[in-house]
Amino acid sequence: MSGFVDEAQVHVKAGNGGAGAVSTRRESHVPLGGPDGGDGGKGGDVWLVADRHAASLLQFKDHPHRAAAKGLHGQGKARHGARGADLFVSVPEGTVVRDLEGRVLADLVHEGDRYLAARGGEGGKGNARFLSNRRRAPNFAEQGEVGEERYLNLELKLMADVALVGFPNAGKSTFISRVSAAKPKIADYPFTTLLPHLGVVRYDDAEFVVADIPGLIEGASEGRGLGHKFLRHIERARVLLVLIDLAASEGRAPADQERILLQELGQYRPDLLERARVVVGSRADAAEPDIEWSGPRLSAVTGEGLQEVLGRLATLVQQARSEQPLADSFVVHRPEPEGVNVQRSDDGGFVVLGRPALRAIAVNDITNDQALAYVRDKLKKLGVDKALQRAGAKDGDIIHIGGFSFEYEHDR
Repeated sequence: MSGFVDEAQVHVKAGNGGAGAVSTRRESHVPLGGPDGGDGGKGGDVWLVADRHAASLLQFKDHPHRAAAKGLHGQGKARHGARGADLFVSVPEGTVVRDLEGRVLADLVHEGDRYLAARGGEGGKGNARFLSNRRRAPNFAEQGEVGEERYLNLELKLMADVALVGFPNAGKSTFISRVSAAKPKIADYPFTTLLPHLGVVRYDDAEFVVADIPGLIEGASEGRGLGHKFLRHIERARVLLVLIDLAASEGRAPADQERILLQELGQYRPDLLERARVVVGSRADAAEPDIEWSGPRLSAVTGEGLQEVLGRLATLVQQARSEQPLADSFVVHRPEPEGVNVQRSDDGGFVVLGRPALRAIAVNDITNDQALAYVRDKLKKLGVDKALQRAGAKDGDIIHIGGFSFEYEHDR
């Protein structure tokens, strides 16, 4: 049976780039007409895209892997390989993307917001690209670059105008089932609701979204029970509807309920106490006649006070919408490192870092003499030799570039 999932992990794999081709033009009366190997196509990227039609992260629960298409290989006659198709993965609005260390990479709030989760590998150059006065018949081409691959944690924070706040069994589910088409599980025992529910409420000409948040318990702000998971869904709400249970079976006084609930909200996020809120006594139909409560009363069963509460919520939501625009989305961009960098390795040698240097090694066949000479020239142009000299490299030191290691020899 499907359900609501607000935390999930996704494995994204971008497409590998296609390999460049090694080919020589062959025409009648022209046995060796020059190199004409085409380039490989770029691998597809993987994008996470906010989609208002996606309700939860359920799709990733049993199927967490997402992979984009590979780029096609180049061919002779200067035919370049086709680019691999990008993959667009839909996630609900309000999805926060984190790396495995917990760092926030993106907050996809609005419809269409997107985050580049994995970048496709560049296609390899065909041998036609390496033609020069010194190299008249290049017999090598580049392999395609491997696409990025990693795990990401996804966390959903509901996008709602109104969040229902209260202790377990305070009548939240009954309320949302009465005012919207949402059908949460309802029963006369605590913790009936373990998952949030969203309902669209229409009042006169107003329309707003209400979130039924599972009941809070004392200590929720410190993570007790599932406190942090529940409180997270309140963060984006414009208005809070605090339900005080007037028929609490545990005998907790209404004033104590209000104090504890507001205390938990403030300890979790102090700015929640600054949100517009409506505090009402719920389950008025089952309350004792002498209950100490001077505030407005509500019974979702009999309808007592229902229209008054909805009218107040509609007014506050309209005001909040005009005063507080929707939360801004953001994406952490990963700037490409410039140039090359040299660091000491654990074995006493040196490690060369920087994508241009790593790519020169990764996509070329250094067992081919022409390719090896090209890589040497490429690294020199990138400034690797000078960087090693500045770092103090001496003849015989081991140099690591990607998966390739060699002994350093000073170029005299």
